[in-house]
Amino acid sequence: MALQQRREVLIDTAIELFAEHGYHATGIDTILAKSGVSKKTLYRHFRSKDELILAALKKYDSQFRNSFMRQIEERAGTPRERLLAVYDVAAHWFEQSNFYGCMYINAIGEFSDSGTAIRQVCKDFKSQIRNYIEDLCRSMGAENPVELAEELALLMEGAIVTAQVSQKRGLAAKTAKTAAMALIGQAMQDKASPRNEIRP
Repeated sequence: MALQQRREVLIDTAIELFAEHGYHATGIDTILAKSGVSKKTLYRHFRSKDELILAALKKYDSQFRNSFMRQIEERAGTPRERLLAVYDVAAHWFEQSNFYGCMYINAIGEFSDSGTAIRQVCKDFKSQIRNYIEDLCRSMGAENPVELAEELALLMEGAIVTAQVSQKRGLAAKTAKTAAMALIGQAMQDKASPRNEIRP
């Protein structure tokens, strides 16, 4: 196996184990044993476990976001439909056998120092998802796309945690989608309503 291939195997194995067992609970020896890569090769690519965690989070970021957005766009055509499809795709994700919550929420929970590179990667990921939602809100014509995006993103985060903690996975996504429909409806109704109307 080529050196670059071994690096990717390490990262892919780390993603799988970190997602299922957490970051602190997953030791380097466990990753090496499952990946079949030597410790020498590991430290040729990563000077520390934190560097491997960063690499895993960055790779998963690209994989997850691309897949998530592609599924949304395959399910729906208009911006409004895509905003609601966010929760349909989330429901599908929650039902997967390898759903262990959000890797980024879990990472922030384990790394309390706000100045770490790991927490910054997590914040960047969440910002990208929120920006995607905001773009859809703008395309839909929401009067206040920033506020609506914040609300819809918060619903998404709540659904993820609820699905992970309560195991009511389908209900978490369904409830979030129902709330999203109400928020979107209200946002578009407010836009359609005349403002500062002079009444007799």
